[in-house]
Amino acid sequence: EVQLVESGGGTVQAGGSLRLSCVASGFIFDDYAIGWFRQAPGKEREGVSCISPSDDETYYSDSVKGRFTISSDNAKTTVYLAMSDLTPEDTAVYYCAVGPRAPDSRALDSRWYYDASDAWGQGTLVTVLS
Repeated sequence: EVQLVESGGGTVQAGGSLRLSCVASGFIFDDYAIGWFRQAPGKEREGVSCISPSDDETYYSDSVKGRFTISSDNAKTTVYLAMSDLTPEDTAVYYCAVGPRAPDSRALDSRWYYDASDAWGQGTLVTVLS
């Protein structure tokens, strides 16, 4: 059974930092890509970052580049999203998802990822106070 479980969300002041975790199970971790997405109230889901654990190839959206860092621990089948210099605009529910390895910016498009309900985590809320 495929399962993705996010954790690490919380409430921080602007300028603060958080690290999100996505623990994956039920599939061969190295064979796929793991993406982070976020959705703020009333807004479309936005691709934030993606990593292919087999070779650490990464992608970032322009809105987070230089502030967020994605990494993976293959032994723990866990992907991390370290977020720094947070702003109120980063407030959202953050989700991780599993999909095929993406050769380009499709890695940040939610349509690239599997649409089965178990291919997405339940989300973790990040709130940044001004």
